[in-house]
Amino acid sequence: MLQKIFSFILLAAISIGVKAQKQTTYCNPINIDYGYCPIPNFTEWGKHRATADPVIVTYKGDYYLFSTNQWGYWWSNDMLNWNFVSRLFLKPYHKVYDDLCAPSVWVQGDTMLVFGSTYSTNFPIWMSTDPKSNQWKEAVDSFAIGGWDPAHFIDDDGRLYMYNGSSNRYPLYGVELNRKTFQPYGTRKELLLLDDKRYGWQRFGEYLDNTFLDPFIEGAWMTKHNGKYYLQYGAPGTEFSGYADGVAVSNSPLGPFVHQSMPMSYKPGGFARGAGHGATFKDKWDQYWHVSTMVISVKNSFERRIGIWPAGFDKDDVMYTNTTFGDYPHYIPGTTVPPASADAIHETFTGWMLLNYNKPVTVSSTLGGYLPNNAVDENIKTYWSAKSADKGEWIQTDLGNVSTVNAVQINYADQDATFMGKKTATYHQYKLYYSVDGKLWKLLVDKSNNQTDIPHEYVALPTAVQARYIKLENVHMPTGKFAISGLRVFGNANGEKPAAVKQFIVLRTETDKRSAWIKWEPVENAYAYNIYTGIAPDKMYNCIMVHNANDYFFKGMDKEKKYYFTIEAINESGVSQRIKTIEVE
Repeated sequence: MLQKIFSFILLAAISIGVKAQKQTTYCNPINIDYGYCPIPNFTEWGKHRATADPVIVTYKGDYYLFSTNQWGYWWSNDMLNWNFVSRLFLKPYHKVYDDLCAPSVWVQGDTMLVFGSTYSTNFPIWMSTDPKSNQWKEAVDSFAIGGWDPAHFIDDDGRLYMYNGSSNRYPLYGVELNRKTFQPYGTRKELLLLDDKRYGWQRFGEYLDNTFLDPFIEGAWMTKHNGKYYLQYGAPGTEFSGYADGVAVSNSPLGPFVHQSMPMSYKPGGFARGAGHGATFKDKWDQYWHVSTMVISVKNSFERRIGIWPAGFDKDDVMYTNTTFGDYPHYIPGTTVPPASADAIHETFTGWMLLNYNKPVTVSSTLGGYLPNNAVDENIKTYWSAKSADKGEWIQTDLGNVSTVNAVQINYADQDATFMGKKTATYHQYKLYYSVDGKLWKLLVDKSNNQTDIPHEYVALPTAVQARYIKLENVHMPTGKFAISGLRVFGNANGEKPAAVKQFIVLRTETDKRSAWIKWEPVENAYAYNIYTGIAPDKMYNCIMVHNANDYFFKGMDKEKKYYFTIEAINESGVSQRIKTIEVE
């Protein structure tokens, strides 16, 4: 009897310990309750979730996240668990679906201020000293000059500036404002235009071919570092994998500005692509991070999500964002050691590899052409859908062999959703199982009582498990059918890492130095490759993840610069050594 009591107490203690263990990792796209597209003519191919143009600021020890048309904002004390605050910032006579597009958020003294995109003269600037409690009032009832895609910046001397612009014809603008009345000193100054004839990554289109439209410059943001001013901007178009944030540098807040050759936030490959129109901020440990827009653009061109990546400045004051393995699990701020030197890219990647890329999938049912393997093809644009949202619909993925499983990400897709606008009482419920043989199943995660909206659910297991099969079973969907764009399993396959790549060739064209054709000998047991590039051997800050191919057309170069390249192979057990860096004239 005593032995039974002791065993019960021990099991209870283990259970309590597991539940109490704090999650220390996250996975992009971040898992927040994205609102559904509120604009009727933007839902012609199906109702869907959407947001973009994010800003994160730190205020009184917490992080605050604002983004386009969410009818509110989020706060967090750890950048992992986000709490939504419902709020309409527009006055009652405005159309509710236009609320707070591409907002500007800044901290002035002990006050947080918010302003949304508009050229209307009756749009207020809002202020709060208690945003967590949703306590706001008008700082001014109208901001006469307005601005689309605005960003406000407080300099070290206390002077206030605003930057704005969103156009494929006109530049970004800047102006100094009176920090009490918010009235401008003089008129706006033209600050920056794109130069896509020099910088290849600024060309419009999925393939950077400048067909259909000229490229857009938008989404200004300002960061000051070591006495220099870094004007960030989104380009060339929010619909594309190459959507990025560039940066131009000046010794003055109003210029003149000079472009950095490479985009500072760039993610053209992987499961969820794009890293444009965002903002740079510091965490509680004084480390830089960059939050920006990720692209889906299936049900509408403006179907988008949000990603967060570590950022910084090197010893030569070059600004960068580290998007390497940018949609794999990473450690959140405060859980890793800061970089050893100022020019080091601080590593936050867990090292957990994707275990089920293009592996066999079985399902309970399939709706039309929304096929099962769409859930494991590492493309957020494609998805599998069951025929219903019924409890008991399921999808099962085979990892190929027994592997160490550390985390699972469940990316829900919007198939036959009925919602529009922000819904605050919606939720997903599911059960996750694992097995070593596909016959005997054990419960891995039980969220059958969950009451929160988790469209990009990410679960890091408190203790890794050995499994070959992972099965996701639906309990409840908030709307639409049970549909998954990515059932992604992370860990280690306990096998051999891939060999290093051989015969890596970069063919840069003579007639257009912005473009190159990159080729390499395929590695037999690799499912993907990371191509690193930059304008110096120690500044290869841009990374392109390529799946199931051994060539890549790279059209994003500064035609006036030498470029440097290296590559590594990726499989379920790890990453190969990078090859010796090559120089390309």
